[in-house]
Amino acid sequence: MTNSTIAIPGDKQKSTSVFTLNDFNSRSNLTEKAQLSDDYCTADHRDPAKSQTSMAALMHFLKSSLGTGILAMPMAFKNAGLVFGLFATMVLGFLCSHCIHILAKTSQQVCKDIKVPALGFAETVEKVFENGPKRLRSWSKFAKLFVDIGLMCTYYATGCVYMVFIATSFHDVINYDTGLDWDIRTYIAMTVIPFLLIGQIRSLKLLTPFSVIANIFIVITFSIVLYDLFSAPFVFSDKVLIAKPTQLPLYFATAIFSMEGIGTVMPIENSMKKPQQFLGCPSVLNIAMTIVISLFVIVGFFGYERYGDGILGSVTLNLAEGTFLGDSAKLLMALAIALTFGIVFYVPSEILWKLINHKFNERYHNITQIILRTAIILIIGALAAAIPNLEPFISLVGAIFFSLLGIFIPSVTETIYLWPNRLGCCKWKLCKNIFLGVFAMCALVAGATASISEIIEMYK
Repeated sequence: MTNSTIAIPGDKQKSTSVFTLNDFNSRSNLTEKAQLSDDYCTADHRDPAKSQTSMAALMHFLKSSLGTGILAMPMAFKNAGLVFGLFATMVLGFLCSHCIHILAKTSQQVCKDIKVPALGFAETVEKVFENGPKRLRSWSKFAKLFVDIGLMCTYYATGCVYMVFIATSFHDVINYDTGLDWDIRTYIAMTVIPFLLIGQIRSLKLLTPFSVIANIFIVITFSIVLYDLFSAPFVFSDKVLIAKPTQLPLYFATAIFSMEGIGTVMPIENSMKKPQQFLGCPSVLNIAMTIVISLFVIVGFFGYERYGDGILGSVTLNLAEGTFLGDSAKLLMALAIALTFGIVFYVPSEILWKLINHKFNERYHNITQIILRTAIILIIGALAAAIPNLEPFISLVGAIFFSLLGIFIPSVTETIYLWPNRLGCCKWKLCKNIFLGVFAMCALVAGATASISEIIEMYK
């Protein structure tokens, strides 16, 4: 929680605005200055000492989007086919970008309406319901809690995926090069140790250096992966162009998981010195998503073309074992994902703490947070050890959580905020959001069903 005190000329007393720049559950109080202002600018009421530049925000956005997901895109193309996957990935990237845009835009507009410096994801949904149609106002607390719980489940589950990915990478390299025969669960247990330290960082600004280093590692890894992909002649004749309809739900579930970074959007926007630069053209969002979608298409298309049906949950795991480039790519990507764990773990932990901190004596808040974060990381490690297989787990997380939070909730939120007279000519925004909502529900049901069936079959 950040306390910023703003002095108003002519007043004998200072007015205090209390808000958190970086989490989803900040409680932002109106300031006298804000209430007196006709043209409220959120940037003027944020603490510059605890804000970050647009470049730092871009680094965080790229890092949160370019995790294990992009490495799973060749597997997504396997379930889509080359042609369908190519066009579907570009369309899905546009839809995800649009949903991020409408969420951030709605949040900024609500901030100006109620004159607060920043609102998190859950807060934005809550305020929209509170000021929406009368029949929906009583649902505001439930809507906020729903988003909070959804975000916690999403990012803790993503932490499990990260842990399995890192452990698998080290398992493949070390076991092959040294002749050891350690089980994957041994490496998961070893991965928990650095996570216990990184997971104690509670400031998004302090995580910026980690994102920069991780991005450097990712660039090197992508260079190695692309070199490997283009090192042999392409053979398209044996590749599926359009997959069977029964495989498409797995494609959408994996692709949505890979692209969606909805949970980190509002913390990043809330922490910017110039939040107006998050949207617009050019903007942090446009630049980041253009880079992300381009890389997703390239890695997915050529990754599947190179390895075909033998593609694994992460394309780096298909690199030749025992070679310098192959081992370097696996280890560098594993380290990049480890450095990313801080921002992924930051999101749900801040949500959970805001929900329960009032239950503990303020003197013990620090030690309580340390114990709580440690316990959660140990639980994540136990879950990762229970399901040490990336493919179906990635699809399941994407199908359930990212379909809801990344597509369904933003479209519903924008509709309620604009209701009833600001939905555009012939209410085209309403029609657009109905389409997004139906698409999200179809992706959720079909993707979850296919993923669960695959997990059951795997454990048979």
